[in-house]
Amino acid sequence: MKQELVQPHAYVALRLPSDSTIVVQVLPNTTISIGKYGAFQANNILGRPYHLIFEIRDTVTSDGRTQSGLRIVPAAELYADIKDEAPETPTEAEGGNPGAGADGVEYELVGQNGEVVMRTNRQITDDPNSQIMTMDEIEALKAQSTGSRKELIAKILESHSALDQKTAFALAKYTLRKTKKYLRRFTILPLDVPTLARWILTDKEPMKIMEMREEILSLIGSWSNVHCTPSVSTPSLAGGGMQISGGRWLMIDETAGLLVAYMAEKMAILQPPDHDEQEKESKLMSKQVVDAVNGDDAIGDSATKYVGTPAPHHPRPRKTSGPNTTNTITLIHANAQPNLSLLKYFHFDAFNPSTFHPLESHLKTLSWLQLLSPEDDMGYAEPEIASEETIQCWKSGKRSNYFRKRRRWERIKFIVDETRAGDFDGLIVASVMNPISILRHTVPLLRGAAQVVVYSPTIEPLVELSDYYSTGRRTAFVTNSPDSDLMPTEDFPLNPTLLLAPTIQTARSRSWQVLPGRTHPLMTGRGGSEGYVFTATRVLPAEGKIEARGKFKRRKVDNGVTRISSQQGTPAPGDSGTMEINAS
Repeated sequence: MKQELVQPHAYVALRLPSDSTIVVQVLPNTTISIGKYGAFQANNILGRPYHLIFEIRDTVTSDGRTQSGLRIVPAAELYADIKDEAPETPTEAEGGNPGAGADGVEYELVGQNGEVVMRTNRQITDDPNSQIMTMDEIEALKAQSTGSRKELIAKILESHSALDQKTAFALAKYTLRKTKKYLRRFTILPLDVPTLARWILTDKEPMKIMEMREEILSLIGSWSNVHCTPSVSTPSLAGGGMQISGGRWLMIDETAGLLVAYMAEKMAILQPPDHDEQEKESKLMSKQVVDAVNGDDAIGDSATKYVGTPAPHHPRPRKTSGPNTTNTITLIHANAQPNLSLLKYFHFDAFNPSTFHPLESHLKTLSWLQLLSPEDDMGYAEPEIASEETIQCWKSGKRSNYFRKRRRWERIKFIVDETRAGDFDGLIVASVMNPISILRHTVPLLRGAAQVVVYSPTIEPLVELSDYYSTGRRTAFVTNSPDSDLMPTEDFPLNPTLLLAPTIQTARSRSWQVLPGRTHPLMTGRGGSEGYVFTATRVLPAEGKIEARGKFKRRKVDNGVTRISSQQGTPAPGDSGTMEINAS
């Protein structure tokens, strides 16, 4: 879907003056409320470009009712405060700024007559009585105000009795705080996955997405090497025809679909096509069906096969695009249905997917039972096959139910067989399950050089996982390899030769206040889990044992000459089996 204009029924993000973000759905002929900042009609932003700043203005109609309207704030008005001179307190305006040192730090200076030429707010004590206006008076002014409340902010500043004692920075900070609290403006932003994750972390349920921050999402996307891969088939090296070429990722996602949405966004399959493209595709599909019935696309004499003897009329199977074989996401879940509730913000319903959405054919789901023991799953069993004569005798409802079951079985069988065949380009895990039990069954499904990425809110499960793939355990496994029938064992719950270079890492972006002499991190960041990522590379261990034959001795003799002699085999005629190296 195009991201330039606000479309009906689209989810958008509204950035408020308080720097907080809310997500709303733009439903035509409805009212959108943004809390203390007011409300407005959804029709006023339909068809508008994103990234515009709107101002809520109330107007009184002829019948005495108050109606909310919107005004686009021009760029000249937005940057007018920046172009003007910085706000100064009266003392600073009179005395200039002689107290600023060479490093930009302000000092408190006293002139010859005893007046304070430059001061800091070190000696100022916060007094709640400095603000003369009461909350009742402020609420009354808010009720009377119909504009952006700039007049209210100006009156609040005028009624502050200690305003002349503030420094330029303190005054700007105080003004900004009142502006964020009372200014009735908002910015419309397109909804993407990082914005959705930030909104859930701050305003919704962080545990629903396992407290996965925006930085962790970027870290997972980078190490998993997820990208859009063109659908290209290449000849199989084994000579078995064509093979699937890249663009297939295996996922275990228990973040309500947030991780799936982020990976789909990187693969360019998250957003549905715009309305015009859907209409073109619908007309093309309808034309193909009509041409087939009329015989326009037939060859030879078969063009008249529908004339005189029309085909029996019964519902045709619903046209589906079928699962793709490249640029796909295969999701393994533990329940009867996967939890992909967050994909609704991108117009995808996992229970009733639209044929126009790319995820309908690029997202494949199967349960752990279907992966490990498909013969025990009822959906994998083939339904009974009925003859054409029997199908024609059935009622329309029974025929539709028969075709629906056949389509469902064909999709399940295709996904299960393709997943069990393996050759995936990467594995991404975000689950509350033990990662050891997950990697035991999924790592063998990866091709060589595939990336493995496991997310956990805490570091302890990943430390244990890293130990099972450590160099020491790999050496012990190669030296005294247990019988494959006995795997997994207590010492080797996983095969340590399948993954190389296990690493645990994390990332966090911190906001800082950068001012001369007052540089420090902001203390308003949220807590919660730090979040860690385990990464490794899938390798294909060599079959059989690798032996280094020969016994080599290194001896240092006089005159700086090093001799390396080999005791294996018989030297050739004229060769003593010794190699000399001049160390100088």
